[in-house]
Amino acid sequence: MAKKDKKPDKKQRKTPEEPALRDVLRLPAGKPVDLSTYSASEIPAGPVNKTAGIAATALLGPGLADLQERLYAASTAGDRRRLLLVLQGMDTSGKGGTVKHVIGHFNPSGCRIRAFKAPTAEERGHPFLWRISRALPVPGEIGIFDRSHYEDVLIARVRELVPRRDLGRRYGQINRWEESLVDDGITIVKVFLHISYEKQRARLLERLDNPEKHWKFNAGDIAERALWPAYQQAYERALERCSTEEAPWYLVPADRKWYRNWAISRLLLEHLTALDPRYPPGDFDVAECRKQLLAT
Repeated sequence: MAKKDKKPDKKQRKTPEEPALRDVLRLPAGKPVDLSTYSASEIPAGPVNKTAGIAATALLGPGLADLQERLYAASTAGDRRRLLLVLQGMDTSGKGGTVKHVIGHFNPSGCRIRAFKAPTAEERGHPFLWRISRALPVPGEIGIFDRSHYEDVLIARVRELVPRRDLGRRYGQINRWEESLVDDGITIVKVFLHISYEKQRARLLERLDNPEKHWKFNAGDIAERALWPAYQQAYERALERCSTEEAPWYLVPADRKWYRNWAISRLLLEHLTALDPRYPPGDFDVAECRKQLLAT
C-alpha cells in the first residue's frame, strides 16, 4: 500500500518574512518627492489597528533597551559607533510625542536629546551647522533631534531668511556633513513625520479646547498653517535633495499616533540590530578575580 503523504507539521510551516520596515518607508535617493501622493493615515506595514499597534510597540521595548546597553558597553572598549534620530515634520506631527513615547524605551543616561528652536544671537554668528555639531551624540549614545539642521532649508526657504543662491548650496553642505558623520561612526535615522492638513487642524483645535494644553498652542501656528503649500514644497525639495545612500529619509505616516510610535520604534530596532554591538570582553583574569573576591 502506498504511504499517504504526511501532512506538514504546523509548527514547522514557515511564514513569509515581513520586509524590513526601513525598506518600506525609505524614500529613494535623489528622486522627486510629491507628498500629495503619500497618505498620512496609511498603514504601509505592521500592526493593522491601535490595539495591536500598542501591544507590538511594547514588545519592542526590551530589545531596544538591550541593544542600547550593548552599544554603550561597546563604547567603553573604543567602539565609536552611535545613532542619531532626526525628527522633522509640520507642527503637531508628533516630534515631541515621539520623544516621550519612543525614547521612553531607552535608559535616559545614554540618550542626548535636543530640541532646536530659533537660533540665538551667538548661533546666528556661526555657520548654520555649528550649533548642530555641538549637540551630536558621543560614542555609545543615542541622540534625538526634535527639529534639526533641516530647519535651515525649510523655514529659511519659506520665510526667505537667506538668499536663494545660499539656500541652494546648503543642500550640498548638509549631504557632505552627514556623510562625514557616517564615516565617523554615526548611524543617521532621518524621519519625516507626514501629517495631513485636516489632522493638524484637529490637533490644534484639541489644544485650544483643552486649557491644560494651552501651553502647547501658539497663535503663530495659525499663520504658519496659511503657508502649508510652501512648507510642503520646501519639504519635498529637502527630501529629494538630501535623501542619500548614506543617510536616507524615511517617511512615516503620522496621522495615527500609535502607528507613528510603532514605526519609529521598529526603525530604531532594525538599525541597532544591524549595528550588532557586542559586550567587550573583560581585560582581567576572571577566575583569579573570583578567587580573590571569595577570599574576602
